[in-house]
Amino acid sequence: MTAACHTLRLVLGDQLNPGHSWFAQADPQVVYVLMEVRQETDYVLHHAQKILAIFAAMRDFARQLRDAGHRVRYVALDDANNRQSIPDNLAALAAHYRAEAVQWQQPDEWRLDAQLRDWAATQPLTCETVNSEHFLTARGDLAALMQGRRQWLMEHFYRHMRRRHQVLLDAHGQPEGGQWNFDHDNRKPWPGTPPEPADWRPQHDHSALWAMIERAGVASFGAPQAAALRWPLNRAEALACLDAFITTALPHFGDYEDALAAQAPRLFHSLLSFVLNVKMLHPLEVLQRAEGAWRSGQAPLAAVEGFVRQILGWREYVRGIYWAHMPGYDAHNALGHHQPLPHWFWSGDTRMRCLHVAITQSLQTAHAHHIQRLMVIGNFALLAGLAPQALHRWYLGIYIDAFEWVELPNTLGMSQRADGGVIATKPYVSSAAYLQRMGDYCRGCGYDPKQKTGARACPFNALYWDFFARHAPALQANPRLALVYRQRQKMAEPQQTALRAQATQLRQRLETL
Repeated sequence: MTAACHTLRLVLGDQLNPGHSWFAQADPQVVYVLMEVRQETDYVLHHAQKILAIFAAMRDFARQLRDAGHRVRYVALDDANNRQSIPDNLAALAAHYRAEAVQWQQPDEWRLDAQLRDWAATQPLTCETVNSEHFLTARGDLAALMQGRRQWLMEHFYRHMRRRHQVLLDAHGQPEGGQWNFDHDNRKPWPGTPPEPADWRPQHDHSALWAMIERAGVASFGAPQAAALRWPLNRAEALACLDAFITTALPHFGDYEDALAAQAPRLFHSLLSFVLNVKMLHPLEVLQRAEGAWRSGQAPLAAVEGFVRQILGWREYVRGIYWAHMPGYDAHNALGHHQPLPHWFWSGDTRMRCLHVAITQSLQTAHAHHIQRLMVIGNFALLAGLAPQALHRWYLGIYIDAFEWVELPNTLGMSQRADGGVIATKPYVSSAAYLQRMGDYCRGCGYDPKQKTGARACPFNALYWDFFARHAPALQANPRLALVYRQRQKMAEPQQTALRAQATQLRQRLETL
């Protein structure tokens, strides 16, 4: 007979933090519960590597807990007693262990937070939620800081966070280098040197686990790479990846963080977002390592500040946006875009080389850097009028680091402006000129980035000008877009007519571009 316990503690798949205070001491009256459930594999169509990596990391974490003396109940996907629902499994396990209390760390996604809260309200058990001890802000901190402000600018929040956590400040509390933001120094195309560092991530063979996932009938897309999974699956591996990034890539990260290079998909990016978002690493330790690299002369200030801004600024900022605007944020469609995603979002089979490269890379690796997501795939989606909710589900499924708290504001807000400007002060769109300037994606493309109309004209060009024409009532009063609208007004009427006709024709045949 299974020994009873007093408390069940639920550990979700993105809460793999061995440093949480829960684990400071083993208690035989506590059983830690981890579960693989169809509820989580099926709520959107996920990339195969995302499912595989999270399950493999959960299994590794369960092993670590057992090795540390904790009692663990691991519910595998193919367990005959698995009800495939987190609340249903919790109820069954509470009865099995005759538990009196159930605890869980705050979920980061609204749907899970609401689901567990609603379940708790129906239970005779004592139910308690504790802090995940991961983020540098509470859920409501951003809303409190921005109360009364017309625009919740990230820059204001970022400076507040720099001061609050004493990051990259001099002895007088001023920003090192005399300025808060070195973004203008971080926009260089990559000339091919220095070379892209060797891939420092570990390699795992999880073919058996993947075979079980397939037998269970879980639908997925993208390449599983089960025999060569290149993602860290525990804290030790995550720390090794952090070390490798700091020493081999951070020195060049700033210069080329926006660069597009078809043959160097990782370039100098950290690839730490997955291990951060499943909490193997704490953001503060990552920030301290980056700042230490600058103070010891290992990396330039512009590179370190750009990296710090992503974690201390943007990551915490979008989480604050998420909790301030959910539920309901995911339904926004301020520009009224409804085009379905073309089939090539699931194959990469498009003649537009920039999109072919970015989407194919995403399908093969479950990863793309921020410019690929924002200024290639997201840029096209916004210009073409793709449905933001469909794009949100695609981003949420395809990227290994995508959890709704971080992905939803980035997609609906920053990328698609579906929130009407809550996050971004202007739409993030460009014509082909920007893409050509930032790298080699236009090289060898079947379309000409310099042509605006005609059979070989790059679709980005006509779609760009047509986007501003179609949305002039909502956008032309925006002072950040004044130059765009002045340029459009200077165009001769025949040119404007030709661009509108080209864009209309492109939107009618998105499947064949």
